[in-house]
Amino acid sequence: MKRTGFIGGSDCVQIMQGKWLELWQVKTGRAESDDLSNNIAVQLGSWTESFNLSWFEKEFKCILKNHQYEYEKQIGSVPAKGTIDAMHNAEVVEAKHTNNFNTMDKLTEYYMPQIQLYAHLAKADGIYLSVIFGNSKWESAYVGYNEKYFDSMWAVVSDFWGYVIRNEEPIAVNTPSISLDKISVDNMVKRDASNDNHFISRSHDYIENQEAARVFEVSKEDLKNMVGSDEREVYCDLLSIKRDKRGALRITTRKENKND
Repeated sequence: MKRTGFIGGSDCVQIMQGKWLELWQVKTGRAESDDLSNNIAVQLGSWTESFNLSWFEKEFKCILKNHQYEYEKQIGSVPAKGTIDAMHNAEVVEAKHTNNFNTMDKLTEYYMPQIQLYAHLAKADGIYLSVIFGNSKWESAYVGYNEKYFDSMWAVVSDFWGYVIRNEEPIAVNTPSISLDKISVDNMVKRDASNDNHFISRSHDYIENQEAARVFEVSKEDLKNMVGSDEREVYCDLLSIKRDKRGALRITTRKENKND
């Protein structure tokens, strides 16, 4: 496939990953794009796409349309193209096949530039990711279109495209990181609580007391297991374990008993 003269979804992923030089060489005709005919992961994804979309139809009880529909649009100074896998009502559906150890969170983050471009081209509110993990699990996630993220991303893409138009080799380019927190996935967003003092304080408490909490739970279970079925109380100078009328065991320290 000829990849010069436009920016596509996978190009956006590559640009946001900072792989400018490699892509620039392809876009300026200096290098051929990778031959994916022997890439088993890519080919497996192609072969399972039809099944993947059929499974989506079964799960969502729908009939998908506009299979492999291609969009072309000039966005600012950049000619863009995108071929979507299918449409569900007014939303795009993208089929992916990944390994068994991947997660939807990682996949969503990786493909976010492509997802946002396709949603923009299709004028969709969002995109459904339809994903097969290995050979035993299928999941879907709905990723909302976020105009603020898209505009920020497209500014970076436009910067890259400038190097292509000027035929100028991009050297030591620092690709900015754009937060994904406000992009909804299944109608939920992330929140950075780094400046929330109460959250940070409780986070330190949680981390610092993890081991103590683990020891506490193991000790509590062991102590209760030491009470015989015919014993209503087992005690020492430090604590006592009493059985209530329902048969449940309650541990109280001697300090608690004194306060009582």
